Amino acid sequence: MLKKIIILVLLLGAAIGGYMAYSMYQKVYQPNVTLSNATDKYFYIYSHYNFDDVVHDLYEKGYIINSESFEWVAEQKSNFKNNIKPGRYLLEDGMSNNALVDLFRSGEQKAVKVTFNNVRTKEELAGKITKNLECDSLELITLLNNPEFIRKYGFNKTTILTLFLPNTYQFNWNTSAEEAVAKMAGEYKKYWTADRKAKAAALNLSQSEVSILASIVQAEQSVHSDERPIVAGLYINRMRQGMLLQSDPTIIYGIGDFTMRRVLNKHKTFNSPYNTYLHKGLPPGPINLPSIKSLDAVLNYEHHNFVYMCAKEDFSGYHNFAKTYSQHKVYARKYQRELNKRRIYN
Repeated sequence: MLKKIIILVLLLGAAIGGYMAYSMYQKVYQPNVTLSNATDKYFYIYSHYNFDDVVHDLYEKGYIINSESFEWVAEQKSNFKNNIKPGRYLLEDGMSNNALVDLFRSGEQKAVKVTFNNVRTKEELAGKITKNLECDSLELITLLNNPEFIRKYGFNKTTILTLFLPNTYQFNWNTSAEEAVAKMAGEYKKYWTADRKAKAAALNLSQSEVSILASIVQAEQSVHSDERPIVAGLYINRMRQGMLLQSDPTIIYGIGDFTMRRVLNKHKTFNSPYNTYLHKGLPPGPINLPSIKSLDAVLNYEHHNFVYMCAKEDFSGYHNFAKTYSQHKVYARKYQRELNKRRIYN
């Protein structure tokens, strides 16, 4: 009889042990992640989140079926609950609790593509950079207006925009505003090679001044990049001869009305440090973020004797260039007649 009892107890213990082992296996390795009810395949852990916040969002936003099993597995993983790593994590349908916790512990998040171009102001830049990041545009704008912070990178409040080279970059979603600027500073240093620095020095221009001139070149020729070295050469000729740059886009930038299609004589008297009809030399800062092509157009400008330019009357986006003012007036009258014909008055 005792033998039977012992066997029965052993069998019962084995059954209980087997059940517990199976239950534990299910908690650890059975699928618990579902994307059928989730609005996004990416899960975001914010920088201020604690473990409870993570569990709440996983369950309330429909990413996991059972929150208790996830918590149990998370508790078994050493130091996970007290070492939450913010980020943007790509989840897969059917992931187990074990795989999910391992993903969060690894901190291996999916990068975000950040693209910015056609930017004129700090506000536009901050909006484009932070659009898909955790930090907000106000944080970045505040930094770009902080003289002490800017000074660390060798810029002032008007030249700081020249640090940013338009392109597409990979960012971690939880990149802070400070880290974003540091990353752009790294890209800036990569661009400014010894060869490019030497070319800027030969022009007697600082790196920021190259960017400012490139912004004017780009504003004057935004359609056909192949013409930018010619435009750059023209402005370099004017600077070397002590002439005013007389660039219409600088007037538009100073006025701040980017819908203007025609600069009139009354606009040329607008009092702004960016008005190159009134002030000799380069304006204090860029009037847009020049692309690498525009920067290279300045550094590798075309040597010629042109000092005047006017948009072609065929509206092709190209320009007529002239060495003399009399020839320039001929081109200008053709273009003005076409503007009037098309009823473009402002």
